Amino acid sequence: MTASKSSRARQARARQAQAQRSQASTASTRNGSAARNGSAARNGSAARNGSAAAGRNGTADKAGTLVKAGALVQADSTSRAVAPRGGGVDRRGSRSPIREASADLEAPATTTVPLWFQLVTWVLSLAGLGVSIYLTIAHFTESKLLGCSESGLVNCTKVTTSPQSYVFGIPVAVLGLAFFMAMVVLMSPWGWRSARREVALIRIASLVVGMGFVLYLLYAELFTIGSICLYCTSVHAITFLLFVLTIFAAAAWGLPGRQRS
Repeated sequence: MTASKSSRARQARARQAQAQRSQASTASTRNGSAARNGSAARNGSAARNGSAAAGRNGTADKAGTLVKAGALVQADSTSRAVAPRGGGVDRRGSRSPIREASADLEAPATTTVPLWFQLVTWVLSLAGLGVSIYLTIAHFTESKLLGCSESGLVNCTKVTTSPQSYVFGIPVAVLGLAFFMAMVVLMSPWGWRSARREVALIRIASLVVGMGFVLYLLYAELFTIGSICLYCTSVHAITFLLFVLTIFAAAAWGLPGRQRS
């Protein structure tokens, strides 16, 4: 009985010890799993944090790249806005020397007087030159002028042989010849297209002087000689028309600009 009791007591202790060892093993297993789960969680959190950080860093890098690219584009645009293209005026209002030089080169070399106007004045000058040549020949040959009577109010011979037919010892017919020779040149299309201001001024000055002679000769014919010469009157009319047309051209289209040195 005593042996059986003692054996049963040992078996009970053995089972209790085995139960404790199994409980300890289970607890250690649970602790290990929990530890592993905690480590995994921590690692996962770290990974997620790292991914988030990397994402944020990537976004920051992208933003930085965009900012840098935007700054470069803006700087390039600014440089384009400031730099004059083809010598033009930049946006800051400064005018480059290249633009000024090109503006000088591109300045119109001709006036804006229409071609028909140039031809009209040229034909009138040629007509005046023809009449002046004929009057000069008639003066030196003392021949009768065709189609002009020698009596009455219209008397070409009386006018061309009068003392008033000389100015400063020079025949008026010769002065008229020289005047219309100059007018043929100045009133030609090439003369009108000249960009020199001096040409336009000489044209106007010559016609002013010519009109002065016309007024003098008209006064001499009407009040001193008492007769009129048809050829002289035609020259006077041509001179007056050229004067009016030239003044009109200067008022309507202006004079060529001054030449820059």
